[in-house]
Amino acid sequence: MKNLMDLTRSELGEWLENKGIRSFRANQIFKWTYLKLAKDFDQMTDLGKALRTTLSEQFSLNALDLVDKQVSCDTTEKFLHRLSDGELVESVLIPEKDHLTLCVSSQAGCAMNCKFCLTAKNGLTRNLTMAEMVGQIREARIYVKSRGMDPLKLSNLVFMGMGEPLANYEHLVRSLSVICDTDYGMKFSARRVTVSTSGLVPEILKLGKETDVNLAVSLNAVDNETRSHLMPVNRKYPLADLLEACKNFTMKPRNKITFEYILMAGINDSDAHARALVKLLAPIRAKVNVIPFNEHEKACFKRPSNNRIHAFLQILLDRDMTAIIRKSKGDDISAACGQLKAAALE
Repeated sequence: MKNLMDLTRSELGEWLENKGIRSFRANQIFKWTYLKLAKDFDQMTDLGKALRTTLSEQFSLNALDLVDKQVSCDTTEKFLHRLSDGELVESVLIPEKDHLTLCVSSQAGCAMNCKFCLTAKNGLTRNLTMAEMVGQIREARIYVKSRGMDPLKLSNLVFMGMGEPLANYEHLVRSLSVICDTDYGMKFSARRVTVSTSGLVPEILKLGKETDVNLAVSLNAVDNETRSHLMPVNRKYPLADLLEACKNFTMKPRNKITFEYILMAGINDSDAHARALVKLLAPIRAKVNVIPFNEHEKACFKRPSNNRIHAFLQILLDRDMTAIIRKSKGDDISAACGQLKAAALE
């Protein structure tokens, strides 16, 4: 049975017309699915009974099952979802000052094999479908609503969970059409949606042309030798190509690309590395998230000392680079950057 969330609004309208049903019903169905968060088609009470029966016979509404939830001491929450074929993925709900952010997975596993990331250890199983990506967001909003909060308080998304989003480009962009549908879809502002990549150059350029979402690039090194060791994708798309793509990324005048720089002791954290980073990013409208390495059980890297972290940041700031130290959340439940792994329940 096809999942309703695998259809865009125009595709659903076309399906309805082929059944002899007026296409405007797609607007109502989308509103029930993504704004009113209906659990099933019977709850869609402004649709006729015959249409509700047809929908329930043709479509499902649930793309994943919640099988575990963990809560961090900082109130970050990690959800473990089982997909229809038994694969597991994780998403993370992060509390912010006046809103909630969801970290969304785009693949079951990951093929990028970044040396510092736990997700990569088991390789890639498959891409997630559109329904499985938007389903993570819908389920999170249902959960937020169950806690007595306005579901729209979940207003920010980061595609930084399991997987390389741009390696699942078609399903990602289709998902974004629903996520950023401010009429009947999920009503996320594109400026509150960020897609993170390890550096897939052709897809970076396409994303800028086809969407208005923010781009984050996992950089982590200032020379090709180090970056290729940390991130094998650099062998195919070396720094010069990656930075040229970022320079040509289409974005609104006030926007900047976020460059994520995971600090690893003795690898990429020296004063010279900091100065080189400023020089590297000078031609690009850029800001830097300095992320102290999150140690995990299979890590072969170490977190630098606090003094080293702040010294690195200060060099960036002294040279007028927009930069912050990104405080990791959910570290105690393995929900921080690079720690998602969707381990099977014992």
